[in-house]
Amino acid sequence: MKPTIIISTYPNKESISKIANDFVKNKIVACVNILKISSIYSWNEKIENTSEYLAIFKTMAKNKKLLKIKILETHPYDVPEIIEIEVISINKSYLNWLIDSTN
Repeated sequence: MKPTIIISTYPNKESISKIANDFVKNKIVACVNILKISSIYSWNEKIENTSEYLAIFKTMAKNKKLLKIKILETHPYDVPEIIEIEVISINKSYLNWLIDSTN
């Protein structure tokens, strides 16, 4: 059993909170951490400096394809960030909780 982390950014807390609750309820993810961040990026040849919310989706590898599809389907951005982070190490009790929460 291999854990996976997917990250994405959202324009406001409301948009990610609804999605996160749905994903946890349907056991696509075990947990979503939501953090307010400042982002500086180029968009349409203009430098943007905005507040966003970073979502850290914690799940198992068996769910990552579905999770990425669901993020694309529900995301408010035209070009959503969907980045997969490989988990190199995880403590056994947390891994067991992830497995139980996504089954």
